[in-house]
Amino acid sequence: MPISRSLVGAGLALVAALCAAPASAAPAPQAPASHAAPTPAQHAPSQDAFSFAVIGDVPYGTAAGAAFPGQIRQMNEDDLRFVAHVGDIKDGSSECSDAYFAGIRSALDTFEHPLVYTPGDNEWVDCHRTNNGAYDPLERLATVREVFFPVPGKTLGATMPVRSQAALGLPENVTFGHDRVAFSVVNVQGSNNALQPWAGRGLSEPTTAQLAEVEHRTAAVVAQLRTTFAEATQRHDRAVVILTQADMFDPAQLAGAQADPAAVSGSREIVAALVAETNRFDGPVYLINGDSHAYAVNAPLAAGSPWLAVYGAAPADDLRRVTVDGAANATSYLRFTVAPNAARTDEVLTWEAVPFAS
Repeated sequence: MPISRSLVGAGLALVAALCAAPASAAPAPQAPASHAAPTPAQHAPSQDAFSFAVIGDVPYGTAAGAAFPGQIRQMNEDDLRFVAHVGDIKDGSSECSDAYFAGIRSALDTFEHPLVYTPGDNEWVDCHRTNNGAYDPLERLATVREVFFPVPGKTLGATMPVRSQAALGLPENVTFGHDRVAFSVVNVQGSNNALQPWAGRGLSEPTTAQLAEVEHRTAAVVAQLRTTFAEATQRHDRAVVILTQADMFDPAQLAGAQADPAAVSGSREIVAALVAETNRFDGPVYLINGDSHAYAVNAPLAAGSPWLAVYGAAPADDLRRVTVDGAANATSYLRFTVAPNAARTDEVLTWEAVPFAS
């Protein structure tokens, strides 16, 4: 349900106040059984370098909500092809209300660049928590899709055509390409990819509906990743960029995952697909995520990585992980620059942090 620009001022006030309102149930989307991924939208090649920005896990709390409109204006003034928000549009201890979603949607509508957004766990997976309103997470996911993805294949902010998995009930999963770089945006979640029980609703085991959602979404993500890489190879693309919320290689969770690999079982199929496709692709692969809130750059599946044993995976040396700052650390945005199409370099992407003025 698009939010009228006449509500922008009121919406930004809602963001700053983190207001709450009761949610109304939204019907879950019906998805066909097939998990075939669509062909990515391609954009006319250019010989020039271009840039895009990535943010995530923002805004968190009243002060961050008040600063968010100014941060959007600052990104609007930058020369960017698009902006990506890798999820968590609220903190993990505030209510997942319809009013908050409407306020954030109004704020996101002020982006003058195309905005690619993928949901985070704070806006649906963790909404079962008592301080979040003890919502049914699947109802909140349906509402997120209704509010933020009302027109499949169209970005928020300025319009940029993308291909989505709307036919599978996942309009948030999109693909597109620029200057022989393939982008794949996928809904992968923290909280063990949404497998943790909904304790705030008095449950100690995942529900049947919860397990079905995870199975369906995971299969769709794997299908989109496979298609993204296959088409990138066919087009002789220079690089593949994957954007998602979950930090599947969070160092704070490593010890727990080593002790009990089931703690990351919800991501295992996705990691296996990343390994297989990265090793088949003749070029660098960049995994850009939020979730853990602290900027990091590494090769999480390189030979010798402890995550190989956790996931039972073979090495994938060409996979580069970039985690964006979030929450209290969200004092800047990451500005990625894509090398010119004709450039002779293995570093297709470079990046720098651009501090927010407010």
